[in-house]
Amino acid sequence: MTLETCLARIAARQPQVQGWAYVDKAATGRAGPLAGVVLGVKDVIDVAGMPTTHGSPAFAGNIAAADAESVARLRAAGAVVLGKTVTAEFATYHPGPTTNPRNPAHTPGGSSSGSAAVVADGQADLALGTQTAGSIIRPASFCGTFGYKPTFGRYPLGGVLETAPSLDTLGLFGRDLAVIAAADAVLSGEDAVPSASASLTVGLCRSPAWDAASAEMQAAFLAFGESLRAAGHVVLDRDLPAPFEGLIAAQQLIHRREAWMVMGHIRRDHADHVSPAFIAMIDAGAAESEADYQAALGVQRECKVLAGEVFAGADLLLVPGAPGAAPEGLSATGDPVFQRIWTALGAPCFGFPAAWRADGLPLGLQVIGAPGTDRQLLSNARAIAALAAIREI
Repeated sequence: MTLETCLARIAARQPQVQGWAYVDKAATGRAGPLAGVVLGVKDVIDVAGMPTTHGSPAFAGNIAAADAESVARLRAAGAVVLGKTVTAEFATYHPGPTTNPRNPAHTPGGSSSGSAAVVADGQADLALGTQTAGSIIRPASFCGTFGYKPTFGRYPLGGVLETAPSLDTLGLFGRDLAVIAAADAVLSGEDAVPSASASLTVGLCRSPAWDAASAEMQAAFLAFGESLRAAGHVVLDRDLPAPFEGLIAAQQLIHRREAWMVMGHIRRDHADHVSPAFIAMIDAGAAESEADYQAALGVQRECKVLAGEVFAGADLLLVPGAPGAAPEGLSATGDPVFQRIWTALGAPCFGFPAAWRADGLPLGLQVIGAPGTDRQLLSNARAIAALAAIREI
């Protein structure tokens, strides 16, 4: 899309979608592999001269002095840095004003609410988000667009709010898989384009969260598996090793404990300007014992060792992207239960719309690759994207 098209779309839709926290109408780009790509940046990531509020009035006057390293790389590659997208408070759970572009009465998900919404709505080509629990794949699922969470540590985190160092992952939303792949090359420095197999082997992985999926999500998951089989791919069931049964709870403990470690000062210094939800999370993290925290890290390490077994003989795993369609209401951002395992494992995940409800809300799934196989996953995902149920707004 052109910058002019995006600005016109923002003018028409921002009053309802409210995905932008700040827009630079004078933004320009330059030559490069991302020339002309219009970029939104989650408001926990610094952009020089723009506010970085972290979704909180406590930081309303905070103007970034320099670009985050990720933004600097994308800008140098030609991307037009249009502005900052709304985030849930401190990239946690208290939502901002953004609505779901498919239905404004429903949540867009979070915490990368604005990034998912503006891409899905045609207000930007690409947006940066972060995922510490489920903040890229879940909003992509709810808004009906592509989301990409790379391998843990793949993209630079300089200039990005630290919320849980063992989990924090920078990622992307995009309307076009090729644009996501091009941005991944810029951000990672790895530009190989591996060949995708004509016949992928895809493991249907219900995961320990399966019982949290609605009947319609379970049906969409199974139907997409049949679509893959009909397209000539090999589809098989894939169970996770026993230690993964404890990884959801371990991720939650690590998240709240490390949030207290790195953001406890915000709760202490700005208690009058932060939400009860944020206070509760930080206080819960403070209450965890060091022994329990170390045990949770041990579960995470054990599961990472088992990653080879998880992906043995499979190019990709297919997993629900969320428990169901976006819940009604804007007071919460939905349950990240279907992302917690994969965030803790550090595996790359590609989210996409797989089906649509009669009311126009999408049902999103995700495919997951072994940690470190990002470029191969992005190549393999072309077959997935070809079967995805993309709908323009």
